[in-house]
Amino acid sequence: MSKKSLFSQWLDLFCQMTVCGCSTFLVLAAPTITNFPVSKLLAENAISQDLEAASFFQQGVMRYNRKDLQGAEYAFRQALQHDPNLGVARNYLGNILLQQNHLERALQEYAEAVKVNPNFSEGYYNLGLVLQRQGEKDAAITAYRQSLVIDPTRVAALYNLGLALYEQGQLEEAIATYQKAISLDSSNANAYFNLAIALQQQGQIQPAIATYRQALQLDRKNATAYNNMANLLAIQGETSEAISVYRQAIRLNPKNASAYYNLGVTLYNQGEIKKASGVLKRAYQEYRQQGNIEQAEKIEQLMQQIAQKSGQQQPQVSQTATPPQTPKPTSNLVQPPQLQMPNQPETSPKKPANPASIEPQPTFTSPGQ
Repeated sequence: MSKKSLFSQWLDLFCQMTVCGCSTFLVLAAPTITNFPVSKLLAENAISQDLEAASFFQQGVMRYNRKDLQGAEYAFRQALQHDPNLGVARNYLGNILLQQNHLERALQEYAEAVKVNPNFSEGYYNLGLVLQRQGEKDAAITAYRQSLVIDPTRVAALYNLGLALYEQGQLEEAIATYQKAISLDSSNANAYFNLAIALQQQGQIQPAIATYRQALQLDRKNATAYNNMANLLAIQGETSEAISVYRQAIRLNPKNASAYYNLGVTLYNQGEIKKASGVLKRAYQEYRQQGNIEQAEKIEQLMQQIAQKSGQQQPQVSQTATPPQTPKPTSNLVQPPQLQMPNQPETSPKKPANPASIEPQPTFTSPGQ
């Protein structure tokens, strides 16, 4: 079955449910499942009225928790033979298939899960996750929103919805969604980090700096957050702190060519030519070691310009800085250094924030419990 036909089926189902009123109307979070206490499965008969189905389902949960995915898949399929309406068993199967990167089959299982249980928030969330991995961002947004209609407190869905909205260029909605996720879980460093990037792209410099600070209070090892925050501090003229923050980024990641470049530019603008030349040389070396010869050559040209200019006159400290291009949460590209006399920092790419353990890393974590 093709991806288009699967999506069309799900979309038709969603429209039907909306029309009949059966339901109401995201550095990605891992799929969620409903864990039922094993000792209560049969006693409360909460899973199925069919005892064979409930027994196989119980076996599937135990094997899944032991990481015996093959045995779990067999047990869940046996349960479904006895009771085809076990939506939660479909959800488990989707998780198993997603862990094995069988996206099409996982999509089919999640679609079946919400078909048999239209109020299954986890199923819509996981459906959105697969659609987002497949690049179907609009469809993913629809699925995440449906999950949140059923359960507005599902933080992972909010995080992933924010990421999908960001990727679609809907910055204001993405910002509002991240803020809501943070209001529900203020310990999510990745949510703060992605929110800061969105604020930075909107040109909200001071709020972005404040949000980077909050992200770093929760995760002091995020070298990219230090680099991005230092860029904004440099733009705001807070040069001394920017230099200190760039150095912190380098301490955390001594191979961070972008941070070396930005630090070199900032030192140059402070008139510290010798220090700037040394740091830019290190940026040049790191880019070469990474195999990024084009950027290394551009920095070499820049160092030659600095050498020529410093031989003629003392450089003027830049009074204004042009805001750097903001990195996208899923970008793995490094922007090339500026070739004009340095007056602006180079934006470093965001290290994909792990959407859930995330929970939002816009790259994806493996399916979780």
